[in-house]
Amino acid sequence: MIINRFADNYFMSGIKDRKRQLFFTTNLLSWNALENRRVMPWKGEKDPYKIWLSEIILQQTRVEQGLAYYNNFIKTYPTVKKLAAAPEKDVFKLWEGLGYYSRCKNLLATAAYIANDCNGKFPSEYELILDLKGIGPYTAAAIGSFAFNLPYAVVDGNVIRVLARFFGISLSSLSPEGKKTFANLAQTLLDKDQPGKYNQAIMDFGATICKPMLPLCSQCVMRSQCVAFKQDAIQEYPLKIKKAAKKQRWFYYVLAEYNGSFLVRKRSGKDIWQNLHEFILTESTADASAEELLAALFGQHFPMQQYQVRDISKGYRQELTHQTIRGCFIHIVSTKQLKLDGYYPEKKSTLKKLAFPKFITQYFVEKNLDFVTN
Repeated sequence: MIINRFADNYFMSGIKDRKRQLFFTTNLLSWNALENRRVMPWKGEKDPYKIWLSEIILQQTRVEQGLAYYNNFIKTYPTVKKLAAAPEKDVFKLWEGLGYYSRCKNLLATAAYIANDCNGKFPSEYELILDLKGIGPYTAAAIGSFAFNLPYAVVDGNVIRVLARFFGISLSSLSPEGKKTFANLAQTLLDKDQPGKYNQAIMDFGATICKPMLPLCSQCVMRSQCVAFKQDAIQEYPLKIKKAAKKQRWFYYVLAEYNGSFLVRKRSGKDIWQNLHEFILTESTADASAEELLAALFGQHFPMQQYQVRDISKGYRQELTHQTIRGCFIHIVSTKQLKLDGYYPEKKSTLKKLAFPKFITQYFVEKNLDFVTN
């Protein structure tokens, strides 16, 4: 159902209706106290380090996937000082598989700052929390309200969906007007006396009741005044923006083995998978054959007589937010050590200590290579 502009303006005016605001906040907190059964290990947590860690892990990550990582991090690095003192490669290895590795890099930078510049004490003011590397308004509000009872509202996908449906807001949350509208409304609705409880309640409500697909409207304590429900327009909110076409890339990896070692390198620069390790890479703009790739990669410097092709894998694929990675793996065994700029030999027995992107680890797992432990 398409909401016309007149109706949209009408419902937008309802945002300023104080009675509707009180209805929303009161019923949300009542639902939280009586019906919210969502259990997560960090709920009710007051330690800002653990709250911060959980929020960083859950950025762009489903709770089901992030839970094991959270538990492993807390067990391995129970304090921010221990995380700050950890070798970078160990932290990246523990993060392996979560993706969006800039989060891990920011995690280390912030841990070092808190440990060294703040004497291990997490900042307790919103503006200071917001200044930390890798922390935006949502994460700062979550840490501030949960750990320090600071009156700042969280605004994430769950919150935007609940507010858009209840108040009938047909604005994109990505537009300047939409960002301002949702942020101001969320702050207006916030229970200033118990901001942490309110923030957790609205996030849980969006995750368990007002879900993206198949929301549980029959169990919703808001439905009597929910614009989307009354207009039978649940799926019209929030406003969906057509995504841009993904970039297509082809990665071909050569596992060059000699005397029990493989040539590897650590990725650098501002491309994907920064600080993760990989084998010899050839990137192409289209599909290519293994023979063409090997000839182009080694040419006259490493003739075919000096190596044997042990295996050519099937095609692999990984979907990232803005691009699709396709490619395969070519395992060769050489009769002499191959030297290639930027790459160094790593013993097969120690490869398991390095962090690799998921595109490579899925090959490891499928081939059941014994130098990988997941």
